[in-house]
Amino acid sequence: MTDNDRPPMSARAALATFLVAAVALASGCGKTAPSRQMRVPVTVAPVMKRAVPMTILASGTVEPVQTADIGSQVGGTVTRIDFHEGQEVRSGQALIELDARPFRAALMQAQGQLARDRAQAVALRSDAQRATTLLQQQLMSQADFDAKRAAADAMTATVLSDSAAVAKARLDLEFATIRSPFAGRTGKLNVHVGDYVKAASSDPLVTVNQVRPIRVRFTVSESDRAAVERTRGRDPEVIVRLSPDDSLEIHGRLAFIDNAVDPSTGTLTLKGEFANRDGRLWPGAFVEVRLVLDVLHNAIVVPAPAISSGQQGPYVWVMNPDSSAASRPVTLLHADDSIAVVSSGLAPGEIVVTDGQLRIAPGARLQVRGGASSGDSARGGAARGGAARGRKS
Repeated sequence: MTDNDRPPMSARAALATFLVAAVALASGCGKTAPSRQMRVPVTVAPVMKRAVPMTILASGTVEPVQTADIGSQVGGTVTRIDFHEGQEVRSGQALIELDARPFRAALMQAQGQLARDRAQAVALRSDAQRATTLLQQQLMSQADFDAKRAAADAMTATVLSDSAAVAKARLDLEFATIRSPFAGRTGKLNVHVGDYVKAASSDPLVTVNQVRPIRVRFTVSESDRAAVERTRGRDPEVIVRLSPDDSLEIHGRLAFIDNAVDPSTGTLTLKGEFANRDGRLWPGAFVEVRLVLDVLHNAIVVPAPAISSGQQGPYVWVMNPDSSAASRPVTLLHADDSIAVVSSGLAPGEIVVTDGQLRIAPGARLQVRGGASSGDSARGGAARGGAARGRKS
């Protein structure tokens, strides 16, 4: 190549610069830029140590301790209603009054008959006594003496019968005022003033339910019978809520355990009794029931959603202080819809994941929902959430 064939100096310099840049670019393409690991958003809660009630959950029906379909033992015309429908009444309080005049007249007639027969009985007994003296003096025959004594005995029996008639008439007069047999709440009234009431009719005039105290009837599985039987003599606590979303709990005691399992359902019927002073429990209402069989003290507790199931058994995801995730096998002692009691595998104060487990892999970095990113921040937020769950459960 001659000097005339060579490119100018400026062109050679530009070519050299291009080659250096190309080599640098080629070497840079062979390396991967470091990527930032994505954090998995989760909800967490602390492992807590506290007393945990061992409970059986059931659905129950509220029913009165006593209920009475009030009728009339005598027939008569209604002259007065002494209560309002739905009113609470006292034991012995008058509810309905019938026309008492026929019963008062019948009582007076029975009393008059009794007085007359008593007088005759006195006279006949005197004759029998005189007859005894005459018989001893042989001034009267044995037949006449026997007749006088029989007449006195018959009249004495008549007086007893008259006394019973007086007692019956007095009762009929009392029954003309229909009273409540116990304290309770009245229901629908089926008669009005002026109606004629038949004696011993099967149709109730009004129904009274005792609502203080009141009972809740519920059933448990036959498999729970042994645990329930062990509570005999301890009156275990029964807690009810009017609905699953109701935060107000009503406390009572177990009052009844049936003596047999229902073979058609395989369940055992129980009843809890409640003071019901505020009247929140209403006959016929459906409630959520928790029967407290025992209390585990110093139990290791986590929210129930923290427990996952694997081929090797139950486990939880634990958030380490550096916000990394680790799988931890656990042994369950008790679990229900809200909490799980762990007998081994966890210690109080550790942080477990309660939501978002499906996106976690071992060693994954966790981001606590709500903005906390460090382990300390997660512990603070989880502790507040855990306390709320504890109060709810």
